[in-house]
Amino acid sequence: MSPESIMPLIAFAAISTVTPGATTTLATASGAHFGFRRSLPFMIGVAIGLAGMAVAAAAGLAGLLLAMPSLEFAMKLAGSAYLLWLAIRIGRSGRPHLDRSIAKPTSFAGALWIQLQNPKGWAMTLGAAASFGELARGAGELAALLGTVFGVLALLSLMLWCVAGLLLARLLTQAWQWRALNIALALALAASIATMWR
Repeated sequence: MSPESIMPLIAFAAISTVTPGATTTLATASGAHFGFRRSLPFMIGVAIGLAGMAVAAAAGLAGLLLAMPSLEFAMKLAGSAYLLWLAIRIGRSGRPHLDRSIAKPTSFAGALWIQLQNPKGWAMTLGAAASFGELARGAGELAALLGTVFGVLALLSLMLWCVAGLLLARLLTQAWQWRALNIALALALAASIATMWR
């Protein structure tokens, strides 16, 4: 496969991963409150989760979730509750304390869980597997291609959102500004839950 032949896949994955959603909102909040370095486990967890979903989609395993509505419902319910808890936590937080070790960002495992129950992630990886299957000679090659492209682009996208949050941490100086930002991020995260139930 030539580099030109995978450009449409790269464009699709870049647009899909950079658009606002639950994980990009969390990356922004994490960057603002914990800084870039402490947010890395979260960003890596989401990227690995999306790469794994792409591999599963290429292998046809994601069809299991679609075939078992009760499993899909349970995952949505648990994911919604977790995201709502995170939204409340963000909304009630104050000015960031980047040097304080008491506060902890979302862990690698938490990020992985958020991503694996994310319907947007399943939709985009299933769509990519169906749309770009002709790029590979088999399921294994397609899985490697999709996993790599989605994993790398998700990580880059989350890094951009995290840096945006870090810049906000440097620009906002008043307590009321932080309160407004935290409430806005919490509302955006809570609103993203609705997309899981479409």
